[in-house]
Amino acid sequence: MEELGFPDRHYVEAVEGWLGLGDASEAAREFQRLSPEGAAHPVALEMHWRILSAQLAWPEALRAAQRYIEVAPQLPAGWIHQSYSLHELRRTDEAFQFLHAVVLKFPEESVIPYNLACYACQMGQLDVAQRWLNQAVRIGGKASVKEMAEEDTDLKPLWSYIESL
Repeated sequence: MEELGFPDRHYVEAVEGWLGLGDASEAAREFQRLSPEGAAHPVALEMHWRILSAQLAWPEALRAAQRYIEVAPQLPAGWIHQSYSLHELRRTDEAFQFLHAVVLKFPEESVIPYNLACYACQMGQLDVAQRWLNQAVRIGGKASVKEMAEEDTDLKPLWSYIESL
């Protein structure tokens, strides 16, 4: 994949900086400075989704994730963002189905089984959620997954199980 050229790389770094400071509005202004080619680059598409998610603009975030998938289907982030956007739109069944469809495509990506665990938990499928959480632990390591899961309200019905991991 081709690197993002100058000045677009600078604008994407500025977007990331503003997001790090918690200012999605300024990040969006910086994003608008990108060239059309730069805005279509996977690194820029990642930042665009992050801006929209920070603004809680979930319908737009879903469209941005779908564009990310069109441009870079070989990267897991677009698929993860699409499902997360669907979940935030209260379309958790769809989120689970879309992400489940690509789980074998990204066998080393622990976020995918982790998110599948969250979605299954929210759908009341606690046994399924435990299996996906265990898969996330196998891939991502117990310490990091447990740390995330202990604070994740989507997994609240499994907190006692998570504590025992």
